[in-house]
Amino acid sequence: MNYQIELRHFIYFLAVAEELHYRKAAEKLFISQPGLSTQIKQMEEILETQLFIRDKKKVKLTAAGEFLKGEVEFVLNHLDQTKKQLKLIAAGHLGEIRIGFLGSAMQNVVPDLLIELKQKYPLIHTSLEELSNRAQVEAILRDKLDLGFVRLARVPKGLQIKPVFEDTFSLVLPLDHPIKAKNFEGIHQVAEEDFILFSQDYSPLYYDTVISICEDGGFTPNVSHKSVHAQTIFKLVENKMGIAIAPTSLQYGFQMKVKFIELKQIPQRAVLSMVWKADNRNPALQNCMDLLLKG
Repeated sequence: MNYQIELRHFIYFLAVAEELHYRKAAEKLFISQPGLSTQIKQMEEILETQLFIRDKKKVKLTAAGEFLKGEVEFVLNHLDQTKKQLKLIAAGHLGEIRIGFLGSAMQNVVPDLLIELKQKYPLIHTSLEELSNRAQVEAILRDKLDLGFVRLARVPKGLQIKPVFEDTFSLVLPLDHPIKAKNFEGIHQVAEEDFILFSQDYSPLYYDTVISICEDGGFTPNVSHKSVHAQTIFKLVENKMGIAIAPTSLQYGFQMKVKFIELKQIPQRAVLSMVWKADNRNPALQNCMDLLLKG
């Protein structure tokens, strides 16, 4: 048998792996179901590996199929990105840098980076996507992002991480709350208050850091609400649904009836780090990192 693996085999395989249904995958690909089944069978014969377990009721990936799915997703995404980069270069650009970020990074780090990139490397195209820590890490591992801005203490093997900005924390209170900067003595003063925090799933390190700030004050906070958006948290504080602890720089991004009292004496800091894949070959990535680390 002289069959060889071709790109279409991978495209057909991925459609079935995503749908786990031959008819739906065939409709998605605009080919016949028998034709798709033949292509998958041919692929398994060439690879000498079973990729799917089929019965009358369902289709499942084998362990080998699960592994191949991740690899094919990476390869096809890389091919798409390569085509996009080629078009940009042909149009006179130096390529694209894909950046993921937490919302808090938009207060200073990301805008400053974009301004400097535009000034020093105007031919580099940028794309931005706000994502959680976990989503950024997954996207970088799968070559869907070049650079991320996260609040993490560690990253998976193959990724690099480096702090780029350190911020203090502030207590966020309704504007008419009786505690003011001049009579604030310590976090213990709000031990009986309800707290509104960023979701633990969105940023585990940040969540644990805020909990540790309260525990250092002698209490465990009663967390009444969680959110992944600063604006939502501040709106809840404004409406007296609780209080919050947030990076101090966030006070400049929203116009709400809340006040920030900076927690200057505590050791905890809100550290924002950049994360990237060690073997990323996008030359625009190094330009970005040079700007971020120049200080």
